[in-house]
Amino acid sequence: MTLHATIDRVTDRIRERSQDSRSHYLKKIAKAAEDGPRRAHLSCGNQAHAYAAMDDKEDMATTRKPNIGIVTAYNDMLSAHQPYERYPDLIRRAGHAAGATVQVAGGVPAMCDGVTQGRAGMELSLFSRDVIALAAGVALSHDCFDAALYLGVCDKIVPGLVIGAATFGHIPAVFLPAGPMPSGLPNDEKSRIRQKFATGEVGRDALMAAEMASYHSPGTCTFYGTANSNQMLMEFMGLHLPGSSFVNPNTPLRDALTVAGVERAATITRLGNDYLPAGEVLDERAFVNGMVGLMATGGSTNLVMHLPAMARAAGVLLDIEDFHDISEAVPLMARVYPNGLADVNHFHAAGGIGYMIGQLLDAGLLHPDVKTINGTGLDGYTAEPKLDGTRVRWEAGAKESLNDKILRPAHDPFAATGGLKQLEGNLGRGVIKVSAVAEERHVIEAKARVFSDQEQVKAAFKAGEFTEDTIVVVRFQGPRANGMPELHSLTPTLAVLQDRGFRVALVTDGRMSGASGKVPAAIHISPEASVGGPLARVRDGDLIRMDATMGTIDCLAEDFEDRRPVAFDPAPSSEGMGREMFAAFRAVAGPATEGAGVVV
Repeated sequence: MTLHATIDRVTDRIRERSQDSRSHYLKKIAKAAEDGPRRAHLSCGNQAHAYAAMDDKEDMATTRKPNIGIVTAYNDMLSAHQPYERYPDLIRRAGHAAGATVQVAGGVPAMCDGVTQGRAGMELSLFSRDVIALAAGVALSHDCFDAALYLGVCDKIVPGLVIGAATFGHIPAVFLPAGPMPSGLPNDEKSRIRQKFATGEVGRDALMAAEMASYHSPGTCTFYGTANSNQMLMEFMGLHLPGSSFVNPNTPLRDALTVAGVERAATITRLGNDYLPAGEVLDERAFVNGMVGLMATGGSTNLVMHLPAMARAAGVLLDIEDFHDISEAVPLMARVYPNGLADVNHFHAAGGIGYMIGQLLDAGLLHPDVKTINGTGLDGYTAEPKLDGTRVRWEAGAKESLNDKILRPAHDPFAATGGLKQLEGNLGRGVIKVSAVAEERHVIEAKARVFSDQEQVKAAFKAGEFTEDTIVVVRFQGPRANGMPELHSLTPTLAVLQDRGFRVALVTDGRMSGASGKVPAAIHISPEASVGGPLARVRDGDLIRMDATMGTIDCLAEDFEDRRPVAFDPAPSSEGMGREMFAAFRAVAGPATEGAGVVV
């Protein structure tokens, strides 16, 4: 199938924009690889330190077995990461059987946004991505590894690990997922209880019961938020094995896929004939394929910020116009909560990623000729893993959707576009996700109510202050202000106002997570208010027009351009809960439109 003209054009634009940075990057990783396996150049003393604790230290010192390093985000605070507790032993056994040695190279932090939502700790969340990248770099700095296995699932963890893997791009990289928890309380029922709690119709006991029934076991949360968008992305970009993203934890198939991933890592080192450095996988075509997957599945808006940061680590420069143009060309093929009633287990059962990749390849919407850990070409990712004894084998995946209420073919999608729009006007640049927003709400014109944090919004709601159509402006929420926390805890409040018949929208220089849905939200507005961006000039009562159809966002006040910006007060977000340690990060963070990066 001929590549779609828009995909071809956007890829060429990215390639041209990235010409200098990508060329420099490829030279850098080639230089790192030119001397062969890096650990061969360690002194005897260096090697003795590195191997002292290993049972097979003699093998390391005297043979040419590949040594695989594990970079793990294990903790048992995150349900998604708790299954990784048993991975090192499983990986060691699989590595030894494949003729390799294995070491845990290091751990990286992993925080749960579900725990920190609406709390001070959420102001550390985005920057944890860069801390994870730094920690991965420390783990790999020992220069002992012929390949690396990355264990991570959730919101900032996978992007941080990819930044680390790209920075050490001469080392082959395989990402090993842990899988989603089995389905619990339906996500729409959980949302309904949250809204009832917001209005006082039910008490905390009912809310707690609903939350516990939804988040109930090891594994990733089952809604299609950032964590599961990450897993989709790793498959579309060729860093997972085919069909491995949404297999439940602690099952025989999950273990067999982990073993297969270890075997693949042992095969693609510089010691063999299939050397595949991570930096060659992570080219502009892989990132375009990732963006296509994001649009086709209706994935998290957080990836609009993480993908540019990941790409920069590999010398590839993305812009929000790339996301917009790809979204206009790619149909929305999936309905997974919050864009539908199904969860990721239902999506996987309906045909899942393999079905979608096959459809998108047939439609010319994916680059088929990319390098992946599975070999050259994306067509292998249409296959479905099956258990054959204790081993995994791949067979032809679904050619037809097994549930057209969840998954549809590219020629008969839920929507003709991916639903992500670039917004630009006198309020700056940002994005809006409309895949779950009713069409009659794609254009909102209303008076502004201006707030400096989400708690002020909730207090105004409880006081009954919202009595008309309103555009809620929450400013000073960008990376330079307070670390750009998610404002997901506003979702029930705004949804209640919308259900009461008001036309409501959110405009912010902050983030909404992949759990955002039916309320229109213009997010990532840049330049952010804390550095004098236009949101700092908005006043209560200003008429604002947000038009997702035309891609515009403007304040209609006649004197808007002449106003002096409101000064940002950093004091509320400068101390407590570790925020003082991240002052240096806030001072240098890039704009949201470029990934809000600190280390890239």
